[in-house]
Amino acid sequence: MKILTIDKMRQADAYTIQQEPIHSIDLMEKAAKACCSWITDHFASNNKIRVICGPGNNGGDGLAIARLLSLEGYELDVYYVKLSDRFSADFAINLERLEKIKLTLLTEGDIIPDFHDSEIVIDALFGSGLTRPVDGLAAEIIHHINNSLSTIVSIDIPSGLFADTSSIHARSSIVQADYTLSFQMPKFAFMFAENALFTGEWHILPIGLHEDFLDSAETKNYYITRHEIRNILRPRPVFAHKGNFGHALLIAGSSGKMGAAVLSARACLRAGVGLLTAHIPREGLFVMPVAVPECMTRIDPSNTIFTAGGDLMPFNAIGIGPGIGTDDLTQKALKLLIQEARYPMVLDADALNILSQNKTWLAFLPPNSILTPHPKEFERLAGKSNDDFERLEAARSLAVKFSVFLILKGMHSAICCPDGQCYFNSSGNAGMATAGSGDVLTGILLGLMGRGYPPKEAALLGVYLHGFAGDLAALALGQESMMAGDITTYLSEAFLKLESEVKNEETI
Repeated sequence: MKILTIDKMRQADAYTIQQEPIHSIDLMEKAAKACCSWITDHFASNNKIRVICGPGNNGGDGLAIARLLSLEGYELDVYYVKLSDRFSADFAINLERLEKIKLTLLTEGDIIPDFHDSEIVIDALFGSGLTRPVDGLAAEIIHHINNSLSTIVSIDIPSGLFADTSSIHARSSIVQADYTLSFQMPKFAFMFAENALFTGEWHILPIGLHEDFLDSAETKNYYITRHEIRNILRPRPVFAHKGNFGHALLIAGSSGKMGAAVLSARACLRAGVGLLTAHIPREGLFVMPVAVPECMTRIDPSNTIFTAGGDLMPFNAIGIGPGIGTDDLTQKALKLLIQEARYPMVLDADALNILSQNKTWLAFLPPNSILTPHPKEFERLAGKSNDDFERLEAARSLAVKFSVFLILKGMHSAICCPDGQCYFNSSGNAGMATAGSGDVLTGILLGLMGRGYPPKEAALLGVYLHGFAGDLAALALGQESMMAGDITTYLSEAFLKLESEVKNEETI
């Protein structure tokens, strides 16, 4: 799914209005009906609803939603916040249509009514076109909404939040929504942790924007959906044997950190690789064959650390980093490895920490390698950023400069590609924020690369499967007690569900 800028979304509206053809007020009505349907599905009609409207089209949405909810039997109070002497044409039409619903005008100096914990507040104050921080009466209204105990539902975007740029310096006057109902596709701002306090749980409501425009619109940002992931998934041939699914080399573990190697190896095998060899220090020989008997082992000359990569010819994919440490000998071995490798690698954890100490080595990486830093590891690689937007652009630039895929891990993990495109993941949950989760992702990516998935497909599918398995684990176990190994345990169910959905699509 594409993520379009606000300018592009305006163009999509205009194109739809011209080509359907449809009047703008009727397109607004479709949006209002979609919101009304969601609200009636989630809140009983005995909930009192307060609708806060500004003078623009977002306020027009609010007026239309209020009218439709009144027809469903909801008790409503509707407020128009007078921020200017003008309002949009579609707002004026919906104001006329409001009929018997009481509309209260709020101006500077008026007493703002109290909102109660049993009430729903619908925020339709500002839309997605805002470009400067909110102040004055609007800021006062926003503070009042945020200080209430009401459930807050924002329409299209929380009022005060910028859609395409960081709001880090405007945080004091942004609605803190419990739910955000956005139209057609997510806003760029929804992808960043710095905005989670404001967006709450967001939902995308289709409103019928013209597919021709959406298909042709150019963008560098995408949101990964289940449908797109199913299209990547490759069925296993009936007459396949293990040799058809590659031989991966996992370089992982050091003294006291063999658990990282075990987690990564298990995930790699669960991702479907045909053969896996783990290169481990001699101490690991007491761990790996017992913990993961399906995995072959290759022993490093050192008892405790990684010091030599050895022959790479038998392998078609290499993953390195989980638990290897940053010893000087390990650093030298990593430098030699990335210079000798002739195909893309997966680098995580300590491999990234070593690169951050030797940034010139990034130029040696095989093209289309996959790097998987969490925010702190990325900070070591690229330096500090002032906000999440700046961090993403730094990640995008690094991916382009060194022709790699860089997965900036977190909620909505960002997959930055060598061509400058960026894909945000839609699966995963907070229960996955636990030790070893990254090691599992490394294993999944390595397994998919070993099976023959091209790096981009491996990155998209791997990140989604990692999150999807985590979601299934959270459903069964709860987020609070999840461990990284649970993600691997539920990886099989994640594959099964995707494969089942593909088969169902094929039979329709």
